[in-house]
Amino acid sequence: MLGRLNHVALAVPDLAAAMAAYRDTLGARLSEPQALPEHGVSVVFVDVGNTKIELLEPLGETSPIAAFLEKNPSGGMHHVCYEVDDILAARDHLKQSGARVLGDGNPKIGAHGKPVLFLHPKDFFGTLVELEQI
Repeated sequence: MLGRLNHVALAVPDLAAAMAAYRDTLGARLSEPQALPEHGVSVVFVDVGNTKIELLEPLGETSPIAAFLEKNPSGGMHHVCYEVDDILAARDHLKQSGARVLGDGNPKIGAHGKPVLFLHPKDFFGTLVELEQI
């Protein structure tokens, strides 16, 4: 069921500053910023060859990233994303295994235009897990 690592997401308090650090200090290639109002974030992807780093900035005070940054003002790792072939089959298997799917349990369209789900961090050793259908 579990595929390759798609990305590691970092919550950042200032997307422009994070972009500059990755681009100018580390020499990374970056995507264009993308607002995702349905998820309450703006995102930029850093291409690191074998995977991506997703930089997340909150869109407004009700963003889940805003709550994360209240607890971690400097930012930090927010989640890891793994690819799955069939997100509905993965969801059903996980629920039968006792894992908690966040939200209403139905996939939403993520930053790559593909269906995504998030799994409760308490079920995965303190790590928020995102699944993305490939």
